Amino acid sequence: MSIRITFLGTGTSQGVPIIACNCSVCSSTDQFDKRLRSSILVQTNDLNLVVDTGPDFRQQMLSVKLDQLSAILITHAHRDHLSGLDDIRGFNFSMKKPIDLYCEAIVEQAIRQEFYYAFQEPKYPGVPEMNIQQITGKPFDIKGLQIEPIRVYHHLLPVLGFRFGNFAYITDANSIPDEEIEKLKGIDTIVLNALRHEKHISHFTLNEAIAMSQKIGAKKTYFTHISHQLGLHAAVQKDLPENMFLAYDGLIITTN
Repeated sequence: MSIRITFLGTGTSQGVPIIACNCSVCSSTDQFDKRLRSSILVQTNDLNLVVDTGPDFRQQMLSVKLDQLSAILITHAHRDHLSGLDDIRGFNFSMKKPIDLYCEAIVEQAIRQEFYYAFQEPKYPGVPEMNIQQITGKPFDIKGLQIEPIRVYHHLLPVLGFRFGNFAYITDANSIPDEEIEKLKGIDTIVLNALRHEKHISHFTLNEAIAMSQKIGAKKTYFTHISHQLGLHAAVQKDLPENMFLAYDGLIITTN
């Protein structure tokens, strides 16, 4: 099965440029230095699947001109990965049905609290409609696409990454248990968060992400969830190993 991945956003929680920042990255005119909040679109012949609905979700959906959405996966409940969920209303209206949303129990709890109005009865007209499907660490299937959850940690917060065939997506992590790394062995392409050069309490630095990719043994690696502190895209990219790349908004890759 051929899988098409579109990077909808590759930035950290504030995006790039950051409000009120005049650093060289935030002032850059290079489109590669403009980053919305991190998310990807996973597509097969029968499936349009979005991973995370951050505050830029509406803009991201308009940018790819998507008019059908099969399902949503949520990695964790931080607002930069969740707060755009209200904008599924457009898909509800055009498709005339709720959207299937896959997440852990702890994320469902946050959704029901944050978007309480979507679950109240009697239902107010026009609220976002979703069918929440709880997932655990066990593999599951959406429209023929096999998905394997990968447990990672964002400091102390448990987060899920996902493996789709020979592709894996991991954001918001600074540690991956050895037993989860085993699930990633033999991967062709992996996406890892790489926030900045300096040590951070809950994200991989660029060097830590490089080392993790090498430990996993991925043939090709893309870095995402990038902050302005990492530096200019062009400058950072030229110093990376030849099989590693900074992802950028709008990048499309194809894998199996």
